[in-house]
Amino acid sequence: MSSQVAEATLDEGVRALEGYRIGVTAARKVDEQVALLERRGAVVETAPVLSIEPYQIDEDALRQQTLEVLGGPVDLFVATTGIGLRSWFTAAESWGLLDLLLSALGSAEILARGPKSVGALRSHGLRELWSPQSETFEDVLAHLRGRDLTGKRIVVQEHGQSLNNVAHALRRQGANVHVVTIYRIEGVGDPEPVFRMVEHVADRKLDAVTFTSAPAVATFMEMAGVVGRREDVVAAFQADVVATCVGPVTAAAFEMWGVPTVQPERNRLAAMVKLLETELPSRREGTALEVAGHTLLMHGDVILVDGVEVRLSPAPLSVLHALVVNPGHVVSRRDLLGCLPTGQASSEHAVEMAVARLRAAIGTRLVQTVVKRGYRLVVES
Repeated sequence: MSSQVAEATLDEGVRALEGYRIGVTAARKVDEQVALLERRGAVVETAPVLSIEPYQIDEDALRQQTLEVLGGPVDLFVATTGIGLRSWFTAAESWGLLDLLLSALGSAEILARGPKSVGALRSHGLRELWSPQSETFEDVLAHLRGRDLTGKRIVVQEHGQSLNNVAHALRRQGANVHVVTIYRIEGVGDPEPVFRMVEHVADRKLDAVTFTSAPAVATFMEMAGVVGRREDVVAAFQADVVATCVGPVTAAAFEMWGVPTVQPERNRLAAMVKLLETELPSRREGTALEVAGHTLLMHGDVILVDGVEVRLSPAPLSVLHALVVNPGHVVSRRDLLGCLPTGQASSEHAVEMAVARLRAAIGTRLVQTVVKRGYRLVVES
């Protein structure tokens, strides 16, 4: 979809994202995505996770792998990305090997992960036999699972991340597997903006973050681990920050972390922005409680007591979130200690300090000490 069409699609409901802060992790088409969000009223922070030209090709290694592929008949070919296939075919043409490569792959049973790889195949006269509707590589493997692959020569195109475990699984089914590494995905040169966005997510200063590729998700979580905030980032995504993915392949990269995601029905930037227009306002109502004669309203790190906004630092905010999960029930010091941000959970004294700051901010009567047990919100029945 062109940027003009995308903008036309979003003509209705202008400023629907007014008052929301959204992080953008993309490097490609970042200006288009930022423009779409800002037109809706969002405050946007950008931090490209991957290089603007993330697909780095080692031509010598790729040529050697291509010659190995051409060393015998190919029984089955698994295509994973459109950009990878086009890069491979372009490189093969420069070596004078394109016709041989297309002939070898054309004689094979071809499985394609998604529409982009299908498009690259068909533009070179190749035709896939099967492609999953989900666009996930796991479903390609499921399609092959249980088949007798003994003696079959399988060529698998990597998608920027290692597929060695996939190759091993296919070899267990008896296959002779050749993995072709067309490119490796490179991280961004200056990591500081990403580190800053990690901190903003961990401290719940953003309402949503958008992701447009699985490698970007993996790199973002890796960098969160580097600065010691991965657990805080996961907790924030699970509670208050919406992990927004452009499609199912990107969303699948969050599954190993237990992070819930939202994604549009169509794998498009405009559709992703449109989704945020309905998703974020639906969450803004937040949690409202009557506590010790006062009205407490929470939405992420925005806290209102009797309609007056209260600013909380990360430690007392974490305590309040933990108490609100089961309002009126006692939460032990040990459990509250586990909720404190990384680096602040040194002892139960840190919990007492966080509770003291929380009381100073929202009122001493709202948080009750239960002797030898912990703390609770004084929720009216």
